[in-house]
Amino acid sequence: MNALRQLLRRPANRIHPVRGGVHPDDRKALAASAPITELALPARLDLPLQQHIGASAAPLVRKGQRVAKGEPIARAQGPISAPLHAPTSGRVIAIAERPAHHPSGLAMPTISIEPDGEERWYAALTPCDDPFALDPGAIAERVAAAGIVGLGGATFPAAVKLNLGASHPLHTLVINGAECEPYLTCDDRLMREHAEAVIDGARIMAHALGVGGILVAIEDNKPEAAAAIETAAAGFDAITPIRVPTRYPMGSERHLVQALIGRETPARALTAQLGVVVHNPATAFAVHQALRLGQPLIARVITLSGAAIARPANLWVPLGTPVETLIAHCGGLTEEDARLVSGGPMMGQPLPSPQVPTTKGCNAILALGAAERAPGRTMPCTRCGRCVEVCPCGLVPLELGAHIRAGDLEGAAERGLHDCLGCGSCAYTCPSQQPLAQYIAHAKGELAARERARRKQAETKALAERRTARLEAIKRAKREAMAKRKREAARKQAEQQTETEH
Repeated sequence: MNALRQLLRRPANRIHPVRGGVHPDDRKALAASAPITELALPARLDLPLQQHIGASAAPLVRKGQRVAKGEPIARAQGPISAPLHAPTSGRVIAIAERPAHHPSGLAMPTISIEPDGEERWYAALTPCDDPFALDPGAIAERVAAAGIVGLGGATFPAAVKLNLGASHPLHTLVINGAECEPYLTCDDRLMREHAEAVIDGARIMAHALGVGGILVAIEDNKPEAAAAIETAAAGFDAITPIRVPTRYPMGSERHLVQALIGRETPARALTAQLGVVVHNPATAFAVHQALRLGQPLIARVITLSGAAIARPANLWVPLGTPVETLIAHCGGLTEEDARLVSGGPMMGQPLPSPQVPTTKGCNAILALGAAERAPGRTMPCTRCGRCVEVCPCGLVPLELGAHIRAGDLEGAAERGLHDCLGCGSCAYTCPSQQPLAQYIAHAKGELAARERARRKQAETKALAERRTARLEAIKRAKREAMAKRKREAARKQAEQQTETEH
């Protein structure tokens, strides 16, 4: 509690220094003035069962079944998972492998729904007039049942973070409204247009966490959003809106917390160890909808931007809507060879095709024109050190890149590979246009694949050893049974001989 009092007593505009970072052209003007608008239902919604970190959801419906809007169609599996709900009423037309919202384009299990246009609601969650009368566990249960995950892009099940108060001494909830990625304006518009709902959701989450203070951090390039949040929070002493400097990657959870409270989160640790939990404004809005309206997470705000988008927009999109539907709604593409990216240009991922569906973690679709893309010509590293200067994690990206290019992934891991947050600042500032962020992402993926292969090999070996032990036990049991039968037969024979002699 002392830490919280000190935190809330400090000057509202005092921001602690954070290492590194860059100042890219934010390009937010393309969509920042576009209010959130509704998107008409497409002819088909494809809902992948894996839209969150953790175990994928398991289907609850069958092909041909009719579903209502908000009806559960897949259940969570395990403690780190999230259920899935129908974004509208209609008919399940397939449960099959479909291309994923992922650079690989690999297929994954997907539930496909044909909307009927009736928008019939399912009596899903019961609205709660006073969420603050509920105990923290009940709030977390409702958030879990609503399928809410982190909507800033991480997609970690929100209910799991709301239960951290049981294992950590927490004092502060941070609402991360920095939205530091260029082009993105979905959180900006949400805070401008639904500030009261965002604040209400934040208060509900703070109650669930058992914390006494809420900090709402917004980069200072969003004055309208900051003003709206300040007005909505004016009646609540525990809420402190804070305008933070516009610098990428200020939206990184660890670095935002460091800027706000002046303490660095230990490597591979949670901010909860510092007494802080971080959530996104869109997540807070979803919690408000779940508790106050009884509505699960079935739609989200997505920014459509980039020079190759005819009419940049912020759209309220039903989950599972094909990306091509969003692009068509915005007037289509102005360049045939536009590069499609899911998320921001710094940490986003290229899309394999416009036919893939939108998911819970998709906060933006960018169509980058030729003038917005790097020339792509990579030159040898000059060891200028710029990547070291801007790395917010204090790493030496040029050394990581050298080890990765040489195939020494273990050496890269020893030099902090897994501490990299993947912000892309190193690649952005590199004058030789070394794809350092891609190198690091590749190395992480390769090491993860090797670890999965190692675990699988170990599991296979363990299974083989258990099988061998089981077969040996069966053989031993047979030998013992046979020996027992022989002893029994010998005993009987001896008894018969004794009777004959007498």
